[in-house]
Formats: sequence, C-alpha cells, structure tokens
Amino acid sequence: MARNATPRQPVVRTARRRGPGAKEGSLSLRDRLRSWWRHHLDSARDALIRLAARPVGTGMTVLVIAIALALPVGLGVMLENMRGLTQSWQGNAHLSVFLKQDMAEDAQRERADNWKAWDSIRRTEVITPAEALDEYQQMSGFGNALDALPDNPLPPLIIVYPEASDPDALDALSERLGEQDSVDQVQLDVQWVRRLDAMLDVGERLVSALALALALGVMLVLMNTIRLAIESRREEITVVKIVGGTDGFVRRPFLYTGFWYGAGGGLMAAVLVQIALWWLSGPVDRLAGLYDSSYSLASLHPGAFVLLPLFAGILGLMGAWLAVGRHLREMDPRFF
Repeated sequence: MARNATPRQPVVRTARRRGPGAKEGSLSLRDRLRSWWRHHLDSARDALIRLAARPVGTGMTVLVIAIALALPVGLGVMLENMRGLTQSWQGNAHLSVFLKQDMAEDAQRERADNWKAWDSIRRTEVITPAEALDEYQQMSGFGNALDALPDNPLPPLIIVYPEASDPDALDALSERLGEQDSVDQVQLDVQWVRRLDAMLDVGERLVSALALALALGVMLVLMNTIRLAIESRREEITVVKIVGGTDGFVRRPFLYTGFWYGAGGGLMAAVLVQIALWWLSGPVDRLAGLYDSSYSLASLHPGAFVLLPLFAGILGLMGAWLAVGRHLREMDPRFF
C-alpha cells in the first residue's frame, strides 16, 4: 500500500426497492399491444397521406389496377346475365305432342288431363285442329287458300310443359310420351340448349383463367410500384434499421401502401363495371321489348362493392410483402 493512502472502504450494495407490481425495464402486454395498434394506425394514415400527395401517379396506378380487375368482373357479370336469360328460356321449354289425326276432341282433352298428373309434367295445353287452323290462318295470311281445302290437315296437338328443363330430363320425357298410344310425333329441340350450356361453360373457364392471369398482373404492378417507393426512401429505411428498427416496423407502411392501391383499384373497378352495365341496360331493354320479353340486365351485386376492394387489397398486401421482403434483405446494415 502506498504511503499516506486512505484505505478503501468496502462498498455495500443495497437492493433497490420496487414499487408494488412494477417490473424493471419491461412493458406490460397491454402497453405493447397499444403501441403495436397505434403504429398500425399511424402507418395506414401515413401511407394514405403519401398517396394523396401524389394524385397523378396514384390515380394512374389505381386506374391500371381497376381496368385489369374490371375486365374479368364485367365478363363474369355478363355470363351470369346469360345464365339467367337461358334459365328463363328453359322455363318456357315445352314439348309439342302431335296426336293421330282421327283422335276425337274429348279423347284429346282426357289424354292431356292424364298427362298433367305425371310428376315430370307441370301443365298441359290442348290445341284442337280447328284452333290450330284458325291460328295458322291469322299468322300466315293464307286464309282464303286454306278455306278451299276440303278437310283440316292439322292434327290434334298437346303442348306439354315439363317440371325440369334440363336437356336430359326433356329427352327422357320425350321418349316416354312417344311410347303412348295415339301419339304420332313428339317434337323437341334441345340441341340449342346443349350448345348454349357448353358455350357458357367454356366462357366461365376462360373468365376464370383471365381473372387469374390479371390478378397475377395486378400483383406484379403493385410489386413494381412498391419497389419504386422503397428506392425513394432507401436512406430513411437504412437509418431506421441502423438504429434498431425491426423488419416489421419498416415493412408496415409499405404493406398499407399496397393495400390502399389495391382497395382503390378494386373500388374503381366495381364502379366501372356498374357504369358499363348501366350504359348497356337501355339497348338491352329495347332489344328485349322487340321480342316481347320482360328481361332486364342484372346489375352488379351490392356486395361486390365491398368484396372486390377487399380482394384487391389482399392482392396489394401480397405484392407489397413480396417486394418489401426482397429489398429488406438487400438493405441489411450488416452488409454495408
């Protein structure tokens, strides 16, 4: 020991008293959740403000997304309208059952009443030879020539309206009616129904493939847009990561940017489809009126104005997640 040195006194460490329920250097779960939720709100608001600050660029990106989404949605709505129209046609499907020429009118009506009791037949309509001749004279304009005929050449006819209008059920009912006594011919034309159903099925497959391809295109557009946004804020991201910001903290604003882009494009797509349907409704109504039909073009379902922006927003989230995840690895401060 050095001369005149003061001996060092032992240091006695005392435990710091903690307040009741306090935890040293830690936050409660409630505080963490509150901070997490507050950062989500701030990120969503900041992303929306940044998009609003660039109306031209944001509007062009949203319009591209809207056009890409409106095309398959519009085609899908038109296919649904075609399905509804064909169902109304099939609802009026009927079979023309021509009876033998010598059948009396009472026997014709009795046969129609018996067929009406079948489970596969909804109703029947009797057209006697005299009624058929009068209708043909009015529609053809050959009244004087038909009056010169010695006998009525038209056979008794029963119009049969089936319960089911699908082609297989109509074929089965046609065969059953053709096997009945006094039936000369059963006329049924369901080939056009089969062809139309096949074309609609092909159309649905094409729309599904187109929707998948355009959804992928929307994701690629959003990935490129988010990539440009990341590049413009590269220095800010680098500083945040150097001071200890987590990947989730950095990623969150860009995820909301992608969501807002997608949601805005989805909402605009729904509006564009509805405007197109409104524009087409007038000519379609006039065309239906020329055919004495009450058919009207069905508009977009109100739920589409919620589901379509939500779906597009999810696409935006996915595209932003892929873009940000790739660039965050490139901006890791450990590799600088």
